[in-house]
Amino acid sequence: MKAMILAAGRGERMRPLTDACPKPLLEVGGTPLIGWHLRRLAAAGVTDIVINHAWLGAMIEERLGDGSSYGVNIRYSAEEAALETAGGIAKALPLLGDEPFAVINGDIFTDYDFARLPAIARDLGENLGHLVMVKKADYPTGRDLAINAHGKAKLCEEGDQAMTFAGVAVYRPAFFADLATGQAAALLPSFMRGMEKSQLQAESFSGLWLDVGTVERLNQADAMLKAGLA
Repeated sequence: MKAMILAAGRGERMRPLTDACPKPLLEVGGTPLIGWHLRRLAAAGVTDIVINHAWLGAMIEERLGDGSSYGVNIRYSAEEAALETAGGIAKALPLLGDEPFAVINGDIFTDYDFARLPAIARDLGENLGHLVMVKKADYPTGRDLAINAHGKAKLCEEGDQAMTFAGVAVYRPAFFADLATGQAAALLPSFMRGMEKSQLQAESFSGLWLDVGTVERLNQADAMLKAGLA
């Protein structure tokens, strides 16, 4: 299967670090954030990678090249201006092919087992996607979601265990078929449509996961490595 790593964001909350360095190239333990994903994908046998970029994208291509140093093959989807998450995926669909593919946020730090992704892709059934979720963090994240009794993603309601989308997913290309190529589009509206039609299965992940959205959490990820927690 193929995997896409999202790397087009500006990283406003990480300024001034991201004024001269794209957020996915910020280092944790001497390795770029995105490099940890590439290593783990390669170890899982997922070696065909698509990376989108916008802000300082040339630096990403220069640093990662064709991916051979990480044991993967990288193709790039360049955006003149960031198209947001769903818009970036829709633009990259010609590079991703006709089969289900994985998508991973470039600014998370996690030990989620990427070796599970091919099996998830094979077992989607009639679902259009599979979302990995984590327990709601103690810092602001995206819209609160939940998992119903049938293993499907839903909006969080009173009495539900509040969860956050972890930025790891598997999708069928058809999930993005209604999006116009080259237009910015957020991911939540696509989630909403998919959840209304019960087309998104989900799982709860309790391992290491960190949204590296601030300088403090970048330092936290580094501390986790030094403490042997990652």
